[in-house]
Amino acid sequence: MKINSKYSTVLLATFMTLCMDFTMTFIMTAIMTGLNAEFPLRFAGGYAISFVVGFPTSLIVIPFVRKLVNKLTVE
Repeated sequence: MKINSKYSTVLLATFMTLCMDFTMTFIMTAIMTGLNAEFPLRFAGGYAISFVVGFPTSLIVIPFVRKLVNKLTVE
């Protein structure tokens, strides 16, 4: 199944946010609290919050970054 290209920004923001937030939340939770019995719960809570903040931020930032990259590159 293919998705219409008009949703490319939303798809990019979704996948980018999922990957980046997962990585950053995992690392920061491990650094701040350690890998102990409470880690999974703390990680899950932090990841949920970071996605709620990161996803809308990505939707706002991606169009501006695309324009900047287009101005800085040549085909």
